[in-house]
Amino acid sequence: MLRPAPIVAALPANTPFVGPERIMRERGLSELLRLGANESAFGPAPSAIAAMAGELERSAWYGDPDSLDLRDALARKHDCTPEHISIGSGIDDLMGLAVRAFVAPGAVAVTSRGTYPTFDYHVAGYGGTLVRVPYRSDDRPDLDGLAAAAHATSAAMVYLANPDNPSGTFYAAGEIARFRAALPKETMFFLDEAYADFVEPSELIPNAFDLDMLRTRTFSKAYGMAGARIGYAVAHPEIVATFQKIRLHYGLNRNAQIGALASLRDDAFRAYVVAETAVGRAEYDALAKELGFTTVPSRTNFVCIDVGSVARAVAMVDALLGDGVWIRKPGAPPLDRCIRVTVGTAPMRAAFAAAFRDVAAKVPE
Repeated sequence: MLRPAPIVAALPANTPFVGPERIMRERGLSELLRLGANESAFGPAPSAIAAMAGELERSAWYGDPDSLDLRDALARKHDCTPEHISIGSGIDDLMGLAVRAFVAPGAVAVTSRGTYPTFDYHVAGYGGTLVRVPYRSDDRPDLDGLAAAAHATSAAMVYLANPDNPSGTFYAAGEIARFRAALPKETMFFLDEAYADFVEPSELIPNAFDLDMLRTRTFSKAYGMAGARIGYAVAHPEIVATFQKIRLHYGLNRNAQIGALASLRDDAFRAYVVAETAVGRAEYDALAKELGFTTVPSRTNFVCIDVGSVARAVAMVDALLGDGVWIRKPGAPPLDRCIRVTVGTAPMRAAFAAAFRDVAAKVPE
């Protein structure tokens, strides 16, 4: 009887994300207000759409496996060379490369319990050992706890999302620098900056291209290209060269490369999305206060609303879905008392507010 490899055979069945399409099929819904996946409701820049549309007739062609034009543009953005940039089909793809390259079977990877789950998915899939550190009581990743766990386990890698998902919290440059200095010298620091476009560049750590750190960014959030699946890593050239040994060279969507390049040239649109997202976060905060709730301070394109208990959060997610409003909730404490809502356009935010007011009045404390 044919069997999978032992590492894969030992894994439980696992689906990190249940998508809205499946939810609609299972619930028999024809429409859904999509506020659960932190997609950009503002879409790609019109200039990016035009650039991609203009190249559709060439979809029979593969994209450039070196992504050189895009890497050149990103190198200018990050004040480095193209040899410091690796392109992937989203940060999820780059996570897989990083774990495969630097977390040997049996080696330890340290992460926050309840943070973005795809990192855990790759560590398990490639035979690594996960050590999860709980969030602090103030809903922020525990930097001291992560560093201590890295030392205690001689960890091969530590993963941190900053700004964080699912909390939305953020550590400024000085705190990240201190955390990095506290890690063991043999530990790779994986810094996931998927939401970095929503904070000021001066608040982020300066460019650093050392062999013990890997930073990733995406075009899925502020640039509105989640469906195109494109992201990138900024790292020491040796790390990029290591990825080159194992990455899928023709794995990138050609039109995604074109759209990403056009997006980088349209900073006015990105600035508009960031500004409108800040307005939406403020609206959600005011709505929460109106209904007697609080929010977790967010530096992302979503907001966690503290509804007081896990049971109420679960009930609210289900009740909102019954009204055709799709949101998510964090799964691990202490954030599991919250619901998490993506910042939509003004009409989407108004529709959510109406549904949330109704559900808050119906779902018991």
